[in-house]
Amino acid sequence: MGAAIHIVGLSTMHMANVEAAFRNIHQNLIDGCKNGDQKAQFQIYKLYYKAMFNTSLRIVSDTMEAEDIMQEAFLSAFEKIETYSGTVSFGAWLKKIVINRSLDAVSRQKAIFEDIDTHYELQEDTDNTPELLEKMNEVKSAINDLPDGYRIILSLYLLEGYDHDEIAEILNISSSTSRSQLSRAKQKLLNELNNGKEKRKVNR
Repeated sequence: MGAAIHIVGLSTMHMANVEAAFRNIHQNLIDGCKNGDQKAQFQIYKLYYKAMFNTSLRIVSDTMEAEDIMQEAFLSAFEKIETYSGTVSFGAWLKKIVINRSLDAVSRQKAIFEDIDTHYELQEDTDNTPELLEKMNEVKSAINDLPDGYRIILSLYLLEGYDHDEIAEILNISSSTSRSQLSRAKQKLLNELNNGKEKRKVNR
């Protein structure tokens, strides 16, 4: 019994050490950034720029704008890096900045969450969700063609992996609104995917 407890204790310590090592794998670079080291900043940029660009692109659907947002997000992150507490991974902290800036860019063009029901009369139906995972390239392409509100919530939920509570915080809406918007967005996306299949059949 005592041996078993000892083994479990060692295993727990090992996992904690592994998690700590993972969290701090780039800590020396982060510390360098806090000291204004431009080489450290460049290394951080090289590590994260591609993922951050893709995150922004999924929301704004414009490569040049996504590039600008990514650059601005890095500058902002380096300017306020002292506020990074380390309670989440640096990548997650940086992604939040990118997402917020991307959403700001979209909101400058139009209201993100206007009353979608005034544009589409959609029935709630989430039973066909597995179809969304058939071909990710087709899904991403179809998402990019959706109205802003749908595209953003699908990108945050399906592609970025945020849950409804996190989405609610990011978009300043309620969790129930996030769920209902996602349900409608999924239905619209499925309609777009089905329309694409029908067009391909006609063109064969």
